Amino acid sequence: QVQLVESGGGLVQAGGSLRLSCAVSGRTFSRYAMGWFRQAPGKEREFVAAINWSGSNTYYPDSVKGRFTISRDNAKNTVYLQMNSLKPEDTAVYYCAQRVNSGLGFGPTDYYYWGRGTQVTVSS
Repeated sequence: QVQLVESGGGLVQAGGSLRLSCAVSGRTFSRYAMGWFRQAPGKEREFVAAINWSGSNTYYPDSVKGRFTISRDNAKNTVYLQMNSLKPEDTAVYYCAQRVNSGLGFGPTDYYYWGRGTQVTVSS
């Protein structure tokens, strides 16, 4: 049984930082690409970051480029999302997800396994 468990969310002031973690079990972590998404109330799930199986390739949308960094530790079966210079519009539930192949994915339908999410709230 594949499990993805996010942690590290919380309340932070605008301009602050948070580091999210996602621990994966039940599957060979190092073979598969990972991603982070977010969903604010009343909005669609939004792509935030992607990383390939080895960590050598990453991708970000313009909304977070230069502020967010995705990384992975294949020895720990964990993917991270470092979020800096946070803005109130970053407030959302953040989800990690795993693909069924090794290359980058950019939309929710590119991912098969999902965590339950962690809340990030940025106050102004």
